This record gives sequence, structure tokens and C-alpha cells, in this order.
Amino acid sequence: MVDARNQGKRNIDAEDNGRNWGKGKARVGGKAKTLANYLLIVAGSVITAAGINIFLAPNRIAPGGVTGIATVAYHVSGGRLPVGLTMLALNVPLFIVGMKFIGKRFIIRTLFGTILLSAMVDATRPMADYIVEAYFTRPEYPYFTQDILLYSLFGGFLMGTGLGMVFRAGATTGGSDLAAKIINNFAPTFTIGQVLLFIDALIVIIAIIVFKSVIIGLYAMIAIFISSKTIDTILEGVNFVKAAYIISDKSGEISGKIMRDMDRGVTALKGTGMYTGRERDVLLCILHRAQISQLKQIVREIDPRAFVILADVREVLGEGFSEHITEH
Repeated sequence: MVDARNQGKRNIDAEDNGRNWGKGKARVGGKAKTLANYLLIVAGSVITAAGINIFLAPNRIAPGGVTGIATVAYHVSGGRLPVGLTMLALNVPLFIVGMKFIGKRFIIRTLFGTILLSAMVDATRPMADYIVEAYFTRPEYPYFTQDILLYSLFGGFLMGTGLGMVFRAGATTGGSDLAAKIINNFAPTFTIGQVLLFIDALIVIIAIIVFKSVIIGLYAMIAIFISSKTIDTILEGVNFVKAAYIISDKSGEISGKIMRDMDRGVTALKGTGMYTGRERDVLLCILHRAQISQLKQIVREIDPRAFVILADVREVLGEGFSEHITEH
């Protein structure tokens, strides 16, 4: 009896040790992920600062949001109001008011991202000025052109890349997205997207009036568009795939050939034709863009009368595509 009791105690101790080891491993993994997120915020802030200092601010391109206001203030003050410091001054009250609209989990990251981006914009300004002077303003070279369109495109791209990295780390840099959440809370009739669009449009109009140039405003709109699309790409992935919906009386043959020849999974959804009242299978297949032609050929060979719908899919999580869902 004593031996049995001791053996049971040893089993319990071993189980506890295993459980504690698992918790310790989870804690280590959590710390590594947290560190990776903060490093991503740092990298994103540096890239965003480069886009602002090299391409946008020197050319009076105000890309909406707090950055746009800070750019206008910098030029109106004759350079006495640093862009980063102005961004921070505008973000502090927004952050204080909007704290209850930010998930508690993201408050520290958002505060970190907000302060870091403002600091990076001002800290990297001397280096950015050197780069601009050395490589962007050399009119003695015969191939030199002051192409504001290129500056707006690349400025928007760098800013979108940096902000996308910050968002992917589960943080924000404050600014217009935080202001949009605050306004949406008091005026829920308008979506956050609509409020963001209104804020950016208002800032572009202010820049047009201050700089007395509609052209500058149009370039700012290009930068905003490129930035938003780049952010979407960073957050949602670049591996665009297609979803194919196939409606056919020969769904069994088609699905079998797709699985054999293309090595792609197929799911049969139950559908009913409302005109005929007939029930039939609707095949759903997710495939890469390069496989679309092969899919069409298979369907055409088996059932030329089949109805095929192809839809864009931004990201797929699961076997054969992204390995697993990641948390940020």
C-alpha cells in the first residue's frame, strides 16, 4: 500500500513537472513573440520615418493624418516646428482621450509605437537631409529631374510598409486611426473607414490652401492611396490565390480529376437551383493563380456547360497554403 501510494505521488509529481515545463516553454515562447513584435515596431518606425523625411516632408506632400498636419506645420513655421515633435504633440491628447477605445492589451504597444515613430522622424532627419542633398538634388547631372510623382509613390510605399509592420505587431502610431475610433464612438452612423477618409481629405484640403497648390494636394492623394494599399498587402499577405466555384451535373468527375491531376482539395457544398428546384453540388476549390488555366481545361473537357465562378482570395490559412493562424 505504501509503495502504491509512493508510486502515485511520483506520478503526480511527474505530471506536475511536465505541466510546469509546458508552462515555462509557453512563457519563453510568449516572451520571444513579444520581443519580435517590438522589434517589428522599431523596424516599421524607421521605414516610416525614412518615407516621411526623404520623400514626403521635403516636397510638401502631406499624406493625411497627423503626419500631414505636422508636414504643413513644419513648412509654415519655416522649419522651426520639427515634424516628429509636432506629431507627438498632436498624438498625446488623442491617446489620452482614446485610451478607453484601445484594447488594454495594445495600450503599451500603441504608446511605444506613437513615441518611437515621432522620435525616429526627428532623429533620422539629419541623415535624411544628407541623403536628399547628396542624391536627390544634383541639378548639375544631365539625368536629374525633380519628379514629385516618384517622390509621392515611393514615399507612400515606404510609409505604408512601415505602418503595416507596426499594425502587424499589434500596435498603431496613434494619429488619424485613433481619432477615427474616437469620432466613430460618438457618431456611430459613420464607419471608421468613412471617418478616416474624411480626415485625410480635410488635411489634404488644408495643405492645398496653405501651400496654394492643387498639384501638391493631388500628389498627397496618390501617396495616401499607395500607403493604404501597401498596408493592406502587409497585413493581408501577398500570396493572392483564387477561389473557384463550379456548378455542374458532373461534379463527381470534375472533383476527382482536380484532386488527382492538380493535387488540390475540393469541397462539395449543397446548392439548390431556385428556378428549377433541383439540388446539386457546388464545388469549392482554392488554388494558386498559375493553376487557373489547368482548372478551366479540366472543367471544359468534362462538362463544357458547367458554370464556373472565380473570385480573388487575399489569404488562405490551412494545409497547402499558410501553415497556421498567427496571433499578433
